[in-house]
Amino acid sequence: MPKYLDEFHPPTRLLMGAGPSNVNPRVLRAMSAPLLGHLDPDFIGVMDDVKSMLRLVFQTNNNLTIPISGTGTAGMEAALVNVLEPGDTLVTAVNGYFGGRLSDIGARCGARVHQIDTPWGEPVDPAAVESELRKHPKVKAVAMVHAETSTGVLSPVEEIARIAHRHNALLILDTVTSLGGVEVAVDRWDVDVCYSGTQKCLGCPPGLAPITLSPRAEEALNHRKTPVQSWYFDLSLLSSYWGDNRAYHHTAPISMIFGLREGLRVVLEEGLQKRFQRHQGNAAALRAGLLALGLELFAKDGCRLPSLTSVHVPSGVTDARVRTALLRTYNIEIGGGLGPVAGKVWRIGLMGENSYPSSLFTLLSALETILTGEGYEVAPGVALAAAQQVIAGAT
Repeated sequence: MPKYLDEFHPPTRLLMGAGPSNVNPRVLRAMSAPLLGHLDPDFIGVMDDVKSMLRLVFQTNNNLTIPISGTGTAGMEAALVNVLEPGDTLVTAVNGYFGGRLSDIGARCGARVHQIDTPWGEPVDPAAVESELRKHPKVKAVAMVHAETSTGVLSPVEEIARIAHRHNALLILDTVTSLGGVEVAVDRWDVDVCYSGTQKCLGCPPGLAPITLSPRAEEALNHRKTPVQSWYFDLSLLSSYWGDNRAYHHTAPISMIFGLREGLRVVLEEGLQKRFQRHQGNAAALRAGLLALGLELFAKDGCRLPSLTSVHVPSGVTDARVRTALLRTYNIEIGGGLGPVAGKVWRIGLMGENSYPSSLFTLLSALETILTGEGYEVAPGVALAAAQQVIAGAT
């Protein structure tokens, strides 16, 4: 019998890369529930629950707040194609791989893209955004990444939103690696379009992209001169399905939406502020352990992302060999670098269900053993001791 006909039993991994992260068992149970039709009245109730809880997690009252059927990149594309028309001017603040993707998609929308480049490992500078906007008389939108997944950097948002609005531009914000683990305050920060993904701090599998539009952004959508370039991601059509009309658009991923509903319940039961504090405290413990190993953090001090820590691969150590040993010997996944830092940094995620001391202790212990085997000098037990000291001080 061909091997592909065999039943597949995936290994149990500790997913501490840049995503996906491990999932709460409650979410998996919810996803195994019997299917309903995508216009079933009971499923419509689930949709309404998801919209209400997404507003709480985004910290917004925006009417148009829904999950897009697709991963975080689907959210990115939806955010841009609904706002931009051919000939519009887009300013992108790029400090990593995913900021560059914003520029790419913006150009594919037919926009004139002006890119502000920031060194990888540093946050977006509001002064640079102000300076760039002064060069262009009519900017439709400014797009930026809140939590840059490729570098582990957290950038300021509220001041940049104010700058964008002074120039009559919309602010589009990527929160794929922050929503549910780091504060995202859409209304207080006055963000116009904000999108995320389910597979990171929200603790669900990949497959949905929550998105929310401010009234200002909805007005831009409703007054377009040209149709949205994507039929599938056209929010004016999707809002009819997710709104009161319930007009058929596409067959929604029923089981994924069941899972998202349960994942959002988990987030809100814990409480947003407690959840943010948990991510911050565990990230501090992980960093202490990495520093005790003699490793150097990549992201600049003062802007390090709690949900993802970037660290330089030490001299004389082979990136891929360490990550392979973690995966094959210890069933632990961490991420490698992207773009110009490929092979030079590791990206370690502490997101959602994985942001607990048990996860970081397991990783530090395995990393100490593997680095020793690579000829890297490590004092036994020093990483765990440093991390435990931080955890003890926080309790």
